[in-house]
Formats: sequence, C-alpha cells, structure tokens
Amino acid sequence: MSQSFVNPDQIRAWFSRAMSDMYKLEVPLYDTLLDLVAQVNAKTMAEQPELAAQLARTGEIERLDIERHGAIRVGTPEELANMRRVFAVMGMQPVGYYDLSPAGVPVHSTAFRATHESALQASPFRVFTSLLRLELIDDAALRDKAARILAARRIFTDRVLELAASFEAQGGLDEVDAQEFVAEALHTFRWHSEATVSLDDYRELHGLHRLIADVVAFKGPHINHLTPRTLDIDEAQAEMPRRGVSAKAVIEGPPPRKCPILLRQTSFKALEEPVRFAGPDGTTSVGSHTARFGEIEQRGVALTRKGRALYDQLLDLARSRISGAPNEGNAAAYMQNLQECFAAFPDDYAQLHDQGLAYFRYFLTGKEGAADASDPRTLIEQGYIQFEPLVYEDFLPVSAAGIFQSNLGDKAQAEYAQNASQAAFEQALGAPVKDELALYEDTQARSLAACMQALRAQAGAPVAA
Repeated sequence: MSQSFVNPDQIRAWFSRAMSDMYKLEVPLYDTLLDLVAQVNAKTMAEQPELAAQLARTGEIERLDIERHGAIRVGTPEELANMRRVFAVMGMQPVGYYDLSPAGVPVHSTAFRATHESALQASPFRVFTSLLRLELIDDAALRDKAARILAARRIFTDRVLELAASFEAQGGLDEVDAQEFVAEALHTFRWHSEATVSLDDYRELHGLHRLIADVVAFKGPHINHLTPRTLDIDEAQAEMPRRGVSAKAVIEGPPPRKCPILLRQTSFKALEEPVRFAGPDGTTSVGSHTARFGEIEQRGVALTRKGRALYDQLLDLARSRISGAPNEGNAAAYMQNLQECFAAFPDDYAQLHDQGLAYFRYFLTGKEGAADASDPRTLIEQGYIQFEPLVYEDFLPVSAAGIFQSNLGDKAQAEYAQNASQAAFEQALGAPVKDELALYEDTQARSLAACMQALRAQAGAPVAA
C-alpha cells in the first residue's frame, strides 16, 4: 500500500513547538527566560564573531533558537514503556542510563532524543525521563499505598496509544493522524491543579520525599521544565536577578572555559502552585505544591571515554574540597575549586582533538589539489579538512541531581545506597538504552568518511561504494 507518511523529525518539531506554547501559558516566567536567552545569544555572537562563524559552519546556528530539553517523571514500568512508544513516533530513542539515587533522588533515568546528526539538526528536542524507584522506599505501607495510587491512573489518552499502535503497524502516520497525535500527546504533559490524593496522603508522601509526592499525587507527568540553550550561561546567570528571577547559587557542570565542554545548567527555584485535594468524604482541601521551574543550559563539545574519565576525576576532586553539596553557603569556594581543578583539562580544541579527549565533526575547507587523500591527519595539517566540536546532546548525573535537589527544596536530602540497575530500567522500558558515546563515535566517523570520499573523488581515485 502506497501511503505518504510524515517524517518523525517533523512530528517532533511540531510537538516541541506545541509544548513550548503550552508551557508559556502555564509558567509565564518561561517566556521571560526565552527573551533573556535570545538577548544573551545575540550579544554573545556580536561580541564573538569567531563563535558566530563556527555556529554557521556547523549548522548549529539554525537550531539554536528552537533547541529545548524537557524533563518528566513517571511512576510505573507500564508508563515508561508507553512513553517509549509515544516518543518513538517522534523519532526519539532512549539514550543513556542515569542513576540519581546516590544523590538522594529515588529515580533512574534516560534521555529520549533523536540519534542521527541530520535528525538532530532538524529538531534537537529531547526529554530527560525519570522512573520512580518505589523499591527504594523503606516504609512498606507507604510504598504499597504509592503503588496502588499509581496503578489506578492513566497518563495517556486512549487515542494517543491507538495512534502509536498505528505508527508501529504501518511504519508511520499521515499528516492528519500526525497532527492529531501531537494534540493528544500534549495532554500527557499538562499541569493539573487537582491532585489524585487527599491532602493527608499528599503530606505523607511529601514528608517521605518531595519528588515522590510530585510523581504519585497527580494525574500525569507534567513537564517540570523546558530548557532553552544559551551561548553564555554565566551572562544568563547574572541577568536572571536583573529580570526579577532568583537563580540557583551554583551553575552545575564544568567551570567557564574558552572551549566549552559537556553541559552547564542553571535554574530558578520551583514555583509554589495552588492545588486542590479531594478528601475521602467528597470535600475539597486547598494546598500547594512546588515542582515546576525554569532552567537554562549551555552545551559544549562531547567528550570521549578518555575525556569523560578526566572530567569525572576533576569534578570529584573539586567537590571533595567543600563540605556537602554545592549551595549558597559554599558557592564561591566551590567555583574557585572548580576553576583550579579544571586547569588540568586542556582548553584548546586542537589539544582536545589531538589528545583524543573530545569528539569532532569534519568538514572540507574547499581547498583542492590534495595529492594523497588517504591520511586524514595529513589532510588536516595541509588544510584540506577542518574539524569543529561535536555538540554534547546528553546529560550529566551529578548535574541533574543538583538541579533536582535545588528545586525540590529539601533541606536534608534522603540517603539511598548506590544501587544502579540498568537491567531493571531496561526491562521496565521494554528496550535497551543506546550508548551515547557510541553515537558520537558514529557521527564523527561518518563525517570523516564523507570528507575522505569527496577528496578521493576530486583526486580521481576510486571511491568505495
């Protein structure tokens, strides 16, 4: 049967725009962040023309204004598995495994995103998705209560699951079904001001951990932040208070650098929002809940396994020099430690490339006449091929935990034994997660192969099929 299906990249782009429009209405400060980031980015490119040129060469400039990541938390394996099916319609796959329990957050997570560089160029939307780990709750009675509450809810509309099934059976959706899918999927991520539990039950769950209350007490996994991408997070951090936005004390991730690496994130504190709680006798109680917040991120170059090992070593060293997690009381000392420790990490793209610490994409310079198109290193040295940083598309466990903790507002974090269980997460997911480093390796290899093939063709050499 011949049928015209909409590209999943287009469905993802539609959904990303719809999600952003919805969140603007739900959280007005999000619109303030978008305006702030747009101004910071314009200023940064005006002041750093070499950065603007780099973004233009790599195509990053086209995706900068539309780039967003969101975050959600689900409560059951069934919810996680169906979330995977829904995101698959948008061309988003589970990438990476993150265990946040050592930082006192009882979840483990993955990031749903596109995996090929061309798909990321079309729409870089990604969603950090966490599964509540009920097995980490020591209180058996409360654990059972939470399980019963979660089992009774349905976070997806019947129609969106029907459309996901159609996508799986047919291999795609036509435009009418794709547009309906976006509208139906959006319902899952909406904020609901009515809780599914009584105020007493909410307080009991909240007393155990604020995140547990956030996951269990509501109708669905409301999007708890949407994050625009900035080119200068330090400037954005300084600008937030000028806009009446209270920023968290410490920017998560590596320190400021001439050549940014991985991911840096900041946020404003979660909003206190009114909630109606239904009592067992049919009465309604009014309370409040804090969960949704605003976040800004700056993305740098993706690091290789060797680079990540060095990053983790230096981050651990910086954190070991302060008492407890970074906070308002030790922010200045922590940032000073971070700068000092990361002096050992090369801050030059050529060194990062030559030492195998980071991933890059390769581009032809336009120079012709290569006598020998067989040795990439020589071709780079002779100016036929240039390399540009490959953007990090994923997340950092310590940074994610820091964002969670600062916005949940817990004074004393819960303590959970380090208990990573990727196998259990993948069983709940219904599929293995992809290795993010292997994806970067593939992108780097494809770009180099394309350059080499083109140069061989210029030289009149046989080109591999």
